[in-house]
Amino acid sequence: MHMEIRKQGKKKKYYLSHSFREGKKVKKIRRYLGINLQKKQLDKLKERAEQIIEQQIESYKLISDPLKQELTKNDLNIIKNLEIKADIKIKHLSKKEWLQFTELFTYSTNAIEGSEVNQKEVKEILEENKWPQDVKRADISETYGVAEAVKHIRKTKEHISIPLIKKLHFIVFRNSKNFAGKFRKKGEEVAVRDSLGNILHVGAPSNRIRGLLEELIEWYNKHKNKYPPILLSAVIHNQFETIHPFLDGNGRIGRLLLNNILLKYNFPPVNIYFKNRREYYGVLQEYQKKRNIRPTLNLILKEYKILKRESGVYKK
Repeated sequence: MHMEIRKQGKKKKYYLSHSFREGKKVKKIRRYLGINLQKKQLDKLKERAEQIIEQQIESYKLISDPLKQELTKNDLNIIKNLEIKADIKIKHLSKKEWLQFTELFTYSTNAIEGSEVNQKEVKEILEENKWPQDVKRADISETYGVAEAVKHIRKTKEHISIPLIKKLHFIVFRNSKNFAGKFRKKGEEVAVRDSLGNILHVGAPSNRIRGLLEELIEWYNKHKNKYPPILLSAVIHNQFETIHPFLDGNGRIGRLLLNNILLKYNFPPVNIYFKNRREYYGVLQEYQKKRNIRPTLNLILKEYKILKRESGVYKK
């Protein structure tokens, strides 16, 4: 990696750049550091930028087949046996069950991303239009947005497409984010960090978002009549999160896409409980680093069991 300095009048703009080969093409990643930086500032920013660039190089290696290889008949039998053990039955939910699931899913999926609206308040917002005090308007707006998006995936016949992905993002965030329904623009790169500032994941380069999503859709269409619905939904969710096409809101859209795939095969929807968020982050890391889908499948099956045991959904 090397430093680039561009002079603009009395200003000096600093960039950290790195070139590497991908197949027959040479790619270049450039990270903007700042203007007129002192050495101490520059060294600190350079160290963080190096981590991000290394992650971006890894993201360039995203492949067309998210699983690296075709699954064998034995692999598919293992997955089907897991589904049987979890006692997942095709189920058409009643109006009451859908309301219960929507409220639970809306609370959980927003809470995972930091929403301050609690489960009781979600119920009051959606059933009584009663807004809690001292809660950000964006959190309230996204409560309505997620519930509306759940209605949308119940009605739509689409399994996955770029227009559907953008539509879901627009529905959820149209009153809270000025980029609702829009992918990251050129030069808008994202890095997910933990509470200590360590980089957990870097999204795909902005100029590759559409191409990678098209490859994912192509993968799905190739395998949708071959692979079990839970496997399909897990791969769509995980690869979508890996690509990370939006500046923000990717987690919620990924979990909506997961359920959309399940619903299209008449499987009941599933909720990722807020209390399991650490395990959820862990299975994503396992996929993004090793392309290991098994932990995600196990988590989905675990969540189905919890949903049947602890909530009013799916209970007679």
